[in-house]
Amino acid sequence: MSGIPIRVELPAHLRTLARIAGHEVALDVPASPTIAAVLDVLEAAYPMLRGTIRDQATRERRAFLRFFACQQDISLDSPDAPLPAAIVSGAEPLIILGAVAGG
Repeated sequence: MSGIPIRVELPAHLRTLARIAGHEVALDVPASPTIAAVLDVLEAAYPMLRGTIRDQATRERRAFLRFFACQQDISLDSPDAPLPAAIVSGAEPLIILGAVAGG
């Protein structure tokens, strides 16, 4: 089954954990890609990432990770909302970014 190629940029600590050499991975995501669908495919391709981006039981995003699409923070959007056209077309990557905390 062929899907839509989605580019995903991961933070360094997750790339290290998954042994990903570059800054991005390309994932074949089913039609009508959503954040949830992308994460499903990412976790299937890289099982060591299960539980690192979202809680395995609740499937909620981990507090110190954010999702960006087309320079917009979409972390609080529904995980089932369609991704922007620029992500679906491959023009832009979906960025998973480690949040910075401190004071």
